[in-house]
Amino acid sequence: MEHVAWMAWTWQTGVFFVVIAALLALLTMLAVNRPEIAREGVLGISTTRGDRLFITLLGSAFIHLAWLGLVGQDLHYATVLSLLYAAAVFRWV
Repeated sequence: MEHVAWMAWTWQTGVFFVVIAALLALLTMLAVNRPEIAREGVLGISTTRGDRLFITLLGSAFIHLAWLGLVGQDLHYATVLSLLYAAAVFRWV
């Protein structure tokens, strides 16, 4: 009997989850050593580092989905765009 997996794991998928885990560990260490102060950004809402990480991950997912739907499967440029978006979120949101 063949084992059926619900998800095709690739090295890229593994790297993605390792990066998310590392970001959460980094944010935890920062919160312990430098307590968070919520700040109000361009959107007019008060956000913490964790909030900004969530906004970044959600926006990056939408950027990649839009790229897949509009441009195609070459996601290198979408990743660069997502990194620029992340820098803007952590700087101004």
